[in-house]
Amino acid sequence: MRVGVIGASGAVGQELVEVLGRRRFPVTELKLFASQRSAGTKVATPFGEVTIEAFSPEAARTLDLALLAVSGDFAKQHARALAAEGVAVVDNSSALRLEPDVPLVVPEVNAEAIGEARLIANPNCTTAILVVALEPLRQAFGLRRVIVSTYQAASGAGAEGMAELERETRRVLVEGQPARHEVFAHPLAFNVIPQIDAFQPNGYTREEMKVVWESRKIMGLPDLPVSCTAVRIPTMRVHAEAVTIETERPVTPEAAREVLARAPGVKLVDEPALQRYPMPLTATGQDDVEAGRIRANPVFGERGLDLFLCGDQLLKGAALNAVQIAERMKLPVAA
Repeated sequence: MRVGVIGASGAVGQELVEVLGRRRFPVTELKLFASQRSAGTKVATPFGEVTIEAFSPEAARTLDLALLAVSGDFAKQHARALAAEGVAVVDNSSALRLEPDVPLVVPEVNAEAIGEARLIANPNCTTAILVVALEPLRQAFGLRRVIVSTYQAASGAGAEGMAELERETRRVLVEGQPARHEVFAHPLAFNVIPQIDAFQPNGYTREEMKVVWESRKIMGLPDLPVSCTAVRIPTMRVHAEAVTIETERPVTPEAAREVLARAPGVKLVDEPALQRYPMPLTATGQDDVEAGRIRANPVFGERGLDLFLCGDQLLKGAALNAVQIAERMKLPVAA
């Protein structure tokens, strides 16, 4: 197939190219699109050397599949138009996720939502990591409410966020100067910031509300009570999540472990006596979401459970999930 990655110079765009190669996606021609600034740059890919092009709708219309790793404004301008031209589109931005006619998909949870759609939205990275573990627990025990606190890596803010953390950590350690900030609301080096995205009228940030809105849509539970606190931490990759759930039916840690051990997309890492539990260090570069620290929650009694998740947000939270969606779409084969 003729495949294009739009936003190829960014962190997610680069991961998309690598995932396409690693999963042996049937690419006959790969096109990489980015801004005019990056145009002309030659990039080594699993499919050979490719020259980045400045995006144009005319060039994109020749694709069978377009993977968008660009801003929401770009997606609003071009995603539907490309899909109308017959191009299958998977959009990583937040622009279309809550549109009623656009499926929002995590394949392990709701692959059936893809159907015949030509335009699919890829969820927020935190949401994707969360629902991979929540859905099997929901199927086994039901869900009454979800409370989650996230610990999100610098790469959630893109390549610029990673560069700022590295630069400012060096400024503190090597130069002995206070850390500065441009990408984040405050210096991230040796700090945590309880704000990701803009605050909403209800006191939650937009990142936190994305987890609420998108989890409900993906799992088909429009009234599920969900509360989220999202925190940026000074790690490079992987989002971690402390999750508390109240279930509809009684649940035990042992039963939950059995369910998660069988769940697709989940790796059970839960041996606290051996100090084995999910960590960004071990989840980096891994396709599966690590789940561990599974224990009974005393607040909700026999219907309460606590667990800890770690997932590589550039993979399951973005590039990997997008390619998994594309693998399940009904795509044409290039002549």
